[in-house]
Amino acid sequence: MLARRSATALRAAGRRGVGTLRVLGIESSCDDTAAAIVSGDGQIISETCRHQHQVHETYGGIVPGLAADHHLRNMPLVVRETLEKAGMRMSDVDAVAVTRGPGLPASLSVGVAAGKTLAAVHGKPLVGVHHMEAHALMARMGAEDEVRFPYLCLLISGGHTQSLVVHDVNEHTLLGSTRDDSVGEAFDKIARELDIAWLHTQDGGGAGPALEALARSGDPARFALPLPMEKSDSARSLDFSFSGLKTRIKRMRELGEFSAASRQDQADVAAAFQHAAAEHLRRKTRLALAHAAAEMGVAATCLVASGGVASNQAVRGALSELAARSGIPLVCPPPRLCTDNGVMIAWAGVERLRRGLLDSYDIDFIQRWPLDQLKRMGYQPRASSF
Repeated sequence: MLARRSATALRAAGRRGVGTLRVLGIESSCDDTAAAIVSGDGQIISETCRHQHQVHETYGGIVPGLAADHHLRNMPLVVRETLEKAGMRMSDVDAVAVTRGPGLPASLSVGVAAGKTLAAVHGKPLVGVHHMEAHALMARMGAEDEVRFPYLCLLISGGHTQSLVVHDVNEHTLLGSTRDDSVGEAFDKIARELDIAWLHTQDGGGAGPALEALARSGDPARFALPLPMEKSDSARSLDFSFSGLKTRIKRMRELGEFSAASRQDQADVAAAFQHAAAEHLRRKTRLALAHAAAEMGVAATCLVASGGVASNQAVRGALSELAARSGIPLVCPPPRLCTDNGVMIAWAGVERLRRGLLDSYDIDFIQRWPLDQLKRMGYQPRASSF
């Protein structure tokens, strides 16, 4: 019965045309409760996000239990506000997309429960979205002619650092990943080591953006930091590593090479770290592009950088230089859409819905979910009008 109702909803939206397809996306993988409604032609109809940075700042990082509690409080309000901003009801929505993983289990469970309940009660198709695939596809929203498959994607966030070939929706080849800390985690840890207060902005903020803001007034050449993985076989590896930078700066502080009480010392160390991190990302991405071409026969149409750290201007500058030297464009979502948001989940829902990649109403979250395993999950595409 529910499958028939889903098929009916798909056919009704198909008759209106691809541009009028409307997908509600729900995101709750970590500490942001977000929802958005996006159309099939990439227009953002409405979006809402409730951040929790002030809740977790005291603890120096995300506290899973607190995050889940605030998702429970915020989710009904966020969904209602998103519908109200759009001037829509659930009957006007064509499908529901929700982050299924990876992420914090308690946080994911809130969003998955909300998404599948809304879809089942209102007879809408349900799309379970891989959080990192949503980041990887975000650059295509409204720019599908520019961001064509296959392309190389660098996913850089607080939880992930990886390079991959995006062959198509639901089909990815992982090339390199971090051996220890993610780049976003490293930014946060260095900010704590330097006693930098979190930055609070309308779009969220946090420790990493605070370090970037401070680094603008710093001299990156004052403190020489070694680039990670520049010796022997590590230099040829496609993987990333940031723990060495973190350890080096911690040791510098212990030896009194700088003072976290000095604003200029803070700025100079922040600038040195940011420069080293951006250069490490650039070099490893250059190797990934070369590997994709030589070993896989993949001529990337462009370089996409997505995830929270992709909003960092120093990182964008390093990747822009690489893309220009490689003769391909660098494409990044707008900074506010690099961080976790409902828009990317809704757009991934659009992309998957077009290919008939739907889920049943009894899905559960997946805490650890390698992106290159998506295609192995046995989706059976259904006929679609989109």
